[in-house]
Amino acid sequence: MVQHRMVDVNGIRLHIAEEGSGPLVVLLHGFPESWHSWQHQFGPLAAAGFHVVAPDQRGYGSSDHPEDVEAYSIFHLVGDVVGLIRELGEEQAFVVGHDWGAPVAWHTALFRPDLVRGVAGLSVPPPFRGPQPPLQTMDRRFGGRFYWNYFNRPGVADAEFGRDPRTTLRKFFTMASGEGAGAGEVRQPLVDPERGWLADMPDPEKLPQWFTEADLDALTESFSHGFTGALNWYRNLDRNWELTAPWQGAVVTPPALYVYGDRDLVPAFPGTPELIERLPALMPNLVREPLKLAGCGHWTQQERPDEVNAALLDFLKSLS
Repeated sequence: MVQHRMVDVNGIRLHIAEEGSGPLVVLLHGFPESWHSWQHQFGPLAAAGFHVVAPDQRGYGSSDHPEDVEAYSIFHLVGDVVGLIRELGEEQAFVVGHDWGAPVAWHTALFRPDLVRGVAGLSVPPPFRGPQPPLQTMDRRFGGRFYWNYFNRPGVADAEFGRDPRTTLRKFFTMASGEGAGAGEVRQPLVDPERGWLADMPDPEKLPQWFTEADLDALTESFSHGFTGALNWYRNLDRNWELTAPWQGAVVTPPALYVYGDRDLVPAFPGTPELIERLPALMPNLVREPLKLAGCGHWTQQERPDEVNAALLDFLKSLS
């Protein structure tokens, strides 16, 4: 059974869910999610002999929500993972991330390869620092309509999403699902900054098959504190670009796995398809070709739990 507790890490308190014993596997969720997005991974990974731990990352769920925007930089996020590994009494861990959790996992492996036995990313590929700050780049390319730039406006998306969190989350999870309207089309997530993102996002009559009302209940409860902490991650994109200048040209060296859905919007972001094609050449210890899941949207480990679990277990066992 999954157990829950609070831990003191990196100057804040994190809520963690955990199950099993053995080598530590840290599962890092994305936006707008919580530890609950890994519900299908706990049992199989624990049964295979791993200590599975999924935190609500800072700014999410029952974990602390620092007020300072700068408290959500990539250094703070990686620091939480490093502190969690130490707090759990381990010297090393496997680190797995989905969506925003993937950059945290990748950067943990980049900054502290001594702590990472293996790293896996779902949806978001490994970080290769571009020549220009990402918010500035997307602002110029899409005239301020790319969703990162909308999220960067103080208080705006916070208010839009917070008016009715349940409807917000129902729309998001359906829209980005492999079953969502227009799934599989190559399109960029652009927002009318005056109307907001939700105005033109369909409100489904029924949820995707893999996402239940109970899932939506749990997710809605986790955003009872609002969306500001989660959105502050995006407000550090250009700051992260500045902070990671010392790693320009560096690559992730621990053994690595990358998994994504063929109907996920993220791998279709500008420049990302080309990056994915080049990953085997760019990543010295990528254990296999990137695994593309047919018919899968953005919510990788929830939409395709059996396939993701099989890939993760093959990866983890090969390194244990």
